[in-house]
Amino acid sequence: MATQYDQYGHPHGRYDGNAGHDGYVRDDRGYGRGGEAGHGARERRQLLPVGLREPLTARHWQELVYVLLSLPISIVGFTFAVTMLSLGAGLLVTFLGIPVLAAGLTACRGFGALERARARGLLGLEVASPEPLRPRGSGAMAWMAAALKSGTSWRSALYAVLHLPWAVLSFGVTVAVWSAGWSMLTYPLWFWVFPVHGGQGGVQLYGDEHHSVYLDNPFEIAVTALVGLLITLATPWIVRALTTVDRLLVHGLLGPSSLGARVVELESDRGVVVDTAAADLRRIERDLHDGAQARLVALAMDLGMAKEKLRDDPQTAARMVGEAHGEVKTALQELRDLARGIHPAVLTDRGLDAALSSVASRCTVPVKVEVDLAERPAPAIEGIAYFTVSELLQNISKHSGARSASVDVWRAKDRLMLQVADDGVGGADASGGGSGLAGLAGRLDSVDGILVVDSPVGGPTRVTAELPWRGGQV
Repeated sequence: MATQYDQYGHPHGRYDGNAGHDGYVRDDRGYGRGGEAGHGARERRQLLPVGLREPLTARHWQELVYVLLSLPISIVGFTFAVTMLSLGAGLLVTFLGIPVLAAGLTACRGFGALERARARGLLGLEVASPEPLRPRGSGAMAWMAAALKSGTSWRSALYAVLHLPWAVLSFGVTVAVWSAGWSMLTYPLWFWVFPVHGGQGGVQLYGDEHHSVYLDNPFEIAVTALVGLLITLATPWIVRALTTVDRLLVHGLLGPSSLGARVVELESDRGVVVDTAAADLRRIERDLHDGAQARLVALAMDLGMAKEKLRDDPQTAARMVGEAHGEVKTALQELRDLARGIHPAVLTDRGLDAALSSVASRCTVPVKVEVDLAERPAPAIEGIAYFTVSELLQNISKHSGARSASVDVWRAKDRLMLQVADDGVGGADASGGGSGLAGLAGRLDSVDGILVVDSPVGGPTRVTAELPWRGGQV
């Protein structure tokens, strides 16, 4: 019977209704188990609502300090960047323009590093460092060529130029709003200065030759303080909106480019693939050396001894040949298991359904297998899916203490979905550096795959894997 799918492309019954994209089950308020719920409880225990206590929070004061520091820092960065770029461009008619431009761009990279550190410390914005300069060769010329070709250097210079006008605007707005709000809010505390030392009743709102308006009676003072309170309460959100633009500038111009980040990711994935292939080769060599090869050596020795006794003691020779025959069968079985571990023939011939059913039949608990695929994925993806399920079923056999398990395979748009569940004791964790699940997650990540483990203590355990869909097999 065809499997029914929900709006997310997942078969019904395979995901918990409250499961988030990160695999953690959440309650109806969105809190995860443990830490997040505790944080929510602490928030509810605050005496003041969020809007009233926001002007006094550390976050607001950090954002305020960030905006106030932006103007002097941006003036220095803008002046330096424009000076060096203009001087370098003007000197390009001579050889001196190249080193001047290279030095200016390199300094702009340092300015970008300073801005990333400032955003990280005051705004809590984590921006990865861009790719470093990679000179092709040694010497000053190679370094200058790398600096001039680096997109990060030019983006840092662009940030230094663009950030000054925004810093002027945000500084002016922040100082005006913040000072107006606090001065009006505290007006009842200092309005006495005017009648005592200024010869007037209070702050003058309007005045000409015939008429003047002063904030000097209790009603006007109270209204002034109330307006000041409203401005003060609105100031943190105004400052936060201004710093949102700063976050976008820092993230967009001072972080790694999408192409550079992709290159770094691919280099990391390539390292994982190489390490995985080397580990598999070592495993195969070890299995051959310690298993089938050792048995074949012992078999050769037994047959040699049987050959020597064939004339003198035929019965002993026949017994030794019989034992050697049993060793041959064992060695053949080990070779079949080893070949199946490299790439099973049933996977190539009949696809995932038959291959996973074969793996499930060797599991120590009953396993229900459902594969709902209209076509076969690419051989590489199919092989990774097979070995992922195979390793998860081995974990169930060894560690879960389960009575039953299930394997579901389906396609959701451009993703191949795998889900292995059991009713065991739970407690599986993919965060451990040396765990099998962590290694499996690394292998999936090398092909842009994802592994999500939902295994509370006491069970049940549900492990979901996503792989990119690449078709091509019929």
